[in-house]
Amino acid sequence: MRKVAFKTKGPRSRTRKKLRKKWKGLPPVNEFLKKFEVGEKVVIKIEPSVHKGMPFPRFHGRVGVVIGKRGKAYLVKIEDGKKEKLIISHPVHLKRVK
Repeated sequence: MRKVAFKTKGPRSRTRKKLRKKWKGLPPVNEFLKKFEVGEKVVIKIEPSVHKGMPFPRFHGRVGVVIGKRGKAYLVKIEDGKKEKLIISHPVHLKRVK
């Protein structure tokens, strides 16, 4: 009897290009210490070298609004289709919208 290999469906599956860096290493310390105000617009840009507080890769590149803080992480509200979703993300994975 032949065994069937099932494809894994982990949180980083199918992210070969999405979670790629141009240079190795951690980002500068200032990236970890960023502060955001409630109501500020941010873009979710995942930093692959920091696993703590990493949002699900489906939300990479999405624009949301900061609605609060939970510990060191921020609560970001985004629209996914017609639904509103709440993302908990570390500040190293968030960038301000200009």
